[in-house]
Amino acid sequence: MASTTPQSSLSFPRETFAKLSPHPYLLAHLQPSSTASKPTRANGRSPKQFRQPHVNNGSLTHAEGSAVVRIGDTTVVCGIRGEILLASNVAGYRVDKSSAAPSARPGYNEAKELDLLVPNIELATGCSPAFLPGQPPSTLAQSLSTRIYSLLHSSGLVNGEDLRIWYQPPDLSDQDKMDEDETEKVEPEVKAFWTLYIDILFISLDGNPFDAAWAAVISALRDVRLPKAYWDPDREMVLCEDTLSESKKPQLNGLPIAVTMLVFKAKEQEQGRDKKHWILVDPDTFEEGLCDESVTIVVDCGSRKTKILGLSKAGGTIVGRDEMKELVGLAEGRWSHLSQLLGR
Repeated sequence: MASTTPQSSLSFPRETFAKLSPHPYLLAHLQPSSTASKPTRANGRSPKQFRQPHVNNGSLTHAEGSAVVRIGDTTVVCGIRGEILLASNVAGYRVDKSSAAPSARPGYNEAKELDLLVPNIELATGCSPAFLPGQPPSTLAQSLSTRIYSLLHSSGLVNGEDLRIWYQPPDLSDQDKMDEDETEKVEPEVKAFWTLYIDILFISLDGNPFDAAWAAVISALRDVRLPKAYWDPDREMVLCEDTLSESKKPQLNGLPIAVTMLVFKAKEQEQGRDKKHWILVDPDTFEEGLCDESVTIVVDCGSRKTKILGLSKAGGTIVGRDEMKELVGLAEGRWSHLSQLLGR
């Protein structure tokens, strides 16, 4: 006698469905069957919802400046240490009067020419299954270091004047002058520079590494205090004061914030019809593997007018002029939120 018991339908847990068919899984969230349901991402956020950031400054006591930034499950630690570079050790650099120094030339970027800002990113910390401890530097780590290095100089974030160590020679004209009419003002000399080594360490990584790393760099730079350094002509060396009250903070030019967005599109499209797509802000690792088009915008809204300090786009043909205006508006909103945390 045949059994009349109905067979149970084949079903998978959500985690298994996401691994077997990741694109249909995310598409099912963004394009629900019910019109009453709003489009949501697999992580529960709306397409244009950012993750909540958390910032903690001064976490490392041995560094001149440090910060811990957590955005969702992506956590970055940034420590900045300062070392002194003697001007006499710079090839071709003239230890001369301030008016004849190379920095007096228009368009001369001293921090870039002398490599006074040195970022380094470490991902091989077990921050994700793709980056196990003991592995050599990955392509992602090298590309992130290059992007941060380029943005540090192109944005003019650090004032090069704060990295110079000056020396004012004594005025001996009263002792050596032969004629009272022949007097020459003694100008100060640049004897050394501060070199800032920016070490960025990922504790955990769940997508959007550039935005988190750049936010950690900004927060750590705002926390930096450089001790008072001066040139001792008797010892012919640079000495530093231990007094905290005499230390100084480097002046930062603005508060640039990086915002990364991805374009997710449905693969099954009919020829000649508009492609259905969604803008996903602050993506996680799962979403990064499903999107071919990405846009990163660096904005500074500190003045009355929004300044776009950086714009990079990779892959895809969806984002045009109209979409770019929308992305800039999203970046401005993110700047308003993050600036309250990083600007404290």
